[in-house]
Amino acid sequence: MIEKILSYLKSFLTYGDAQAAAKIGYTSDENEWKNFKLVIIPNGHLGKETTLPFMGNIQPEKVQNTFIIRDDIIYTCFFFISRSEELIVHDRDTHGRFNAKFSILGKNNRLQIPLLDEYARSVMKLLELPLPKPQFNRIYLTHDIDTIAYYRHLRGFIGGWLRDGMDAVLDAANDIHNDPAYTFPWLVEQDKKIKDAHIIYFVKHTLGKGYDYPQYNLIGKDFRNLKSYLEAHGATLGFHSSYYGNLPEFRLPAINYKLHRSHYLRCSIDHMQALADAGITDDFTMAFPDMAGFRLQTTRAVRWINPKNMTLTNLTLHPLTIMDCTLSNGNYMNLSEEEAYYYCLQLIDKVRQHNGDLCLLWHNSIINSTTYHKQLYTALLDAIRRQ
Repeated sequence: MIEKILSYLKSFLTYGDAQAAAKIGYTSDENEWKNFKLVIIPNGHLGKETTLPFMGNIQPEKVQNTFIIRDDIIYTCFFFISRSEELIVHDRDTHGRFNAKFSILGKNNRLQIPLLDEYARSVMKLLELPLPKPQFNRIYLTHDIDTIAYYRHLRGFIGGWLRDGMDAVLDAANDIHNDPAYTFPWLVEQDKKIKDAHIIYFVKHTLGKGYDYPQYNLIGKDFRNLKSYLEAHGATLGFHSSYYGNLPEFRLPAINYKLHRSHYLRCSIDHMQALADAGITDDFTMAFPDMAGFRLQTTRAVRWINPKNMTLTNLTLHPLTIMDCTLSNGNYMNLSEEEAYYYCLQLIDKVRQHNGDLCLLWHNSIINSTTYHKQLYTALLDAIRRQ
């Protein structure tokens, strides 16, 4: 498996160019160096033990006709793609999540630069390969459906009555389009601004208790109508798994979704392996909840490597660039609307520079809240369209 992982990491550093990857050696044997155009010297930790990686600037040297990089950037790629840091740093928040503030990325303010993509550019230059064109490879506009409506179940009806008055809840009860959480038509119209964007709505398949509350009826009329409406407008439905991580939802009625995101962005290495074992092919969870940036240190989708058993899995991780509540939550970044806008623009531009995949997460229920996220989402889509 080490050889498969090594082959994959070389390919990652050359943007999938197999012929170019074959020109990269990973050896400290000087007798082998002449067989490669570029050699990366291993630090001896890949597949043996987890240690903090090299994160500095590459200083290549030339030995005869071969470029030598003495810092193990292969291991650095492995470290971030596999999420190995979570095996040696045991701090977690109250939800059991590994946050940016616990990571070397958050502690050292390294989240805004996709380091692995920078290394890939250096490798491409040394191999005399053309650099990827600065443009978005793919754009994913994603939405977690945490609730369909506030007022169309008993608990929400009573709360809405006390908070907003009987007229409001009766209007929503008579027509779901009047419910403040039912912002899907607005989202559909906004997302049309970005031609060829991949639109994904993640649907909760949970038991609806605790932090999974509320659970909407997946066989009820409201959800069936919503599903038909979203699919008619080109959206794909994905699987929004339980906060609790024991995955009972896999035993609920067959859904056949291959795309996934964890509720609260809460996931562990064991959780990810369970997803891979269950046949999930693509995960969109990979962001720190408390700080927007590049958790995997790349803007590109990658195959996940399980660092516990050194297995190159069939689960593809899609870096989540920006989540709405990360920007405004007082426990997270707590940015003003203007600060959030310019911070997001920096991240978006980095994705474009590296020909990466831009992935935004805006919850349907945040649109009509008292935050600035409705205006911000519109502004960001306009900026993306201009780019």
